Amino acid sequence: MRTIVLFFFCLMLGWNALFAQSTALRFSDKGEFKIVQFTDVHFKYGNPASDIALERIDEVLNLEKPDLVVLTGDVIYAAPAEQGMRTVLERVSAHQVPFVVTFGNHDDEQGLTRPQLYDIIRSIPGNIQPDRGEAESPDYTLTVKASNGQSTDKAVLYFFDTHSYSRIPEIKGYDWLTFEQVARYRKQSAELKEANGGKPLPALAFFHIPLPEYNQAASNESAILKGTRMEKSCAPALNTGMFTAMKEAGDVMGMFVGHDHDNDYTVMWHGILLGYGRYTGGNTVYNHLPNGARVIVLKEGKRTFDTWIDLAGGKQVDFTVYPDSYVKK
Repeated sequence: MRTIVLFFFCLMLGWNALFAQSTALRFSDKGEFKIVQFTDVHFKYGNPASDIALERIDEVLNLEKPDLVVLTGDVIYAAPAEQGMRTVLERVSAHQVPFVVTFGNHDDEQGLTRPQLYDIIRSIPGNIQPDRGEAESPDYTLTVKASNGQSTDKAVLYFFDTHSYSRIPEIKGYDWLTFEQVARYRKQSAELKEANGGKPLPALAFFHIPLPEYNQAASNESAILKGTRMEKSCAPALNTGMFTAMKEAGDVMGMFVGHDHDNDYTVMWHGILLGYGRYTGGNTVYNHLPNGARVIVLKEGKRTFDTWIDLAGGKQVDFTVYPDSYVKK
């Protein structure tokens, strides 16, 4: 028994060392980079209703063997916050896959602040998001390197904190991305474009609360929508222009969010795909879709990607290709 425990202890030390030495993301030899998005796990520590979320995480990761896992918020939904967060993320970590987290509006309602949770997340083997420095919950950017072993950036992944609730009393509902966040995105996108010889790198963005454009796109008869839409997007009432910034910069092909548990659709809007993940949690909060995950596969050197939904038993639905599946012939 002591030998088995020592083996797993050494294994975890090696896993830690691996990520301490190198966190570079890279396209495979086939020129692909696979992302699994889990969203709205709404985990309640000690509540059996949450077990199905952990089962789905294991099943999807065993099937897909992705290059990166992204959890887009509302990971936990009850105290104790640290034990809940560790339980979910250690389940991901056990698969020895790099992962990152963006916060939802419920994560810091369970007894710990965003900075405290961010530091806990960073301590779990496999997490590759940067140290937060003086920020409470920073936005961050990761690049995906070329498959040939060189350090050339071939794709970009943006991660944003969409905060929680409106801080203006007369404006009800959810918070919005700040002008400072939009400005930082513009600056970083421009720098990456310049480093790439003046050509925007193919990019994706991940965050929790959808932009107001989700409702505009979903209600437009000319926009092609794939998947399930059973509720209006709970977007902020105010719009600070992140979608416009991304359209003008020309790098973001698609963005993926959570927040609205009864949506898993993708819809094209002015050339950018607006997408939801599939609700991953159990019956700890409202939901009317079988839980699962979204899978996204980037193609090296191309402005295209495949995406689909994984469900229980290895079932895969709603396979589409950006942009071809969303363009009227």
